[in-house]
Amino acid sequence: MAQSFIKDPNAVLDYSIDWSSWLATGETITVSTWTVSIGITVDSNNFSGTDTVVWLSGGTAGSDYEGTNHITTSVGREDDRTITLICQER
Repeated sequence: MAQSFIKDPNAVLDYSIDWSSWLATGETITVSTWTVSIGITVDSNNFSGTDTVVWLSGGTAGSDYEGTNHITTSVGREDDRTITLICQER
């Protein structure tokens, strides 16, 4: 199930995914990319060890958006996680 967050259209916020429960002992993230719905902007993204972070801006109140994080690990495994942004005036 995707994580859901409420986001104001004017907010620029960070959203993170903790991959530690999926990764094997000693396995780390080596590549992390984000794909987002049209209307949301990826301002920056980074990762370290077992966590990924994306900074997102934009959106229109009353609309929902998705962001999908695709990772590759130190042992060559790949997977995706998706977050949902519910855009509302706050």
